[in-house]
Amino acid sequence: MDIQLDDLDRKILRLLSKNAKLGNKEIAAEIGLSITPTFERIKRLERNGVIQAYEAKLDKKKIGKGLHVLCQVSLKAHNLDLLVGFEDEVVHLSEVSACYHIAGNYDYLLSIEVKDMDEYQLFLKEKLASIPNIANVQSSFVMSTLK
Repeated sequence: MDIQLDDLDRKILRLLSKNAKLGNKEIAAEIGLSITPTFERIKRLERNGVIQAYEAKLDKKKIGKGLHVLCQVSLKAHNLDLLVGFEDEVVHLSEVSACYHIAGNYDYLLSIEVKDMDEYQLFLKEKLASIPNIANVQSSFVMSTLK
């Protein structure tokens, strides 16, 4: 079900996506509404599933996750049981912060966060390589994040 969003809803979403700790008063002042209608709009966005969660942005280096790797994975075979098996195993790996089923030359794109190259090598050897049905892995290392 598509939710109809107006300009004020989009402004609220933009503000909250930049800073989830903003209060109703600050948001109301920024969008030019009073507090009560702003609060009601935010609650409606939450109820309708547009706003799914509020998250904290972490300094990855300070928590021991200084190396970010984008890892493309192709599978040997694509029957439903093998796809589900791969997905079930990969989502339980603590190093994997996101997993996308993609179209193109690869089947999955994994976002992996580890301390350093040694930890990534250990992850590849001991965890990723132990998952059955993987045909190929291509790793790209994030040098900087722009957005």
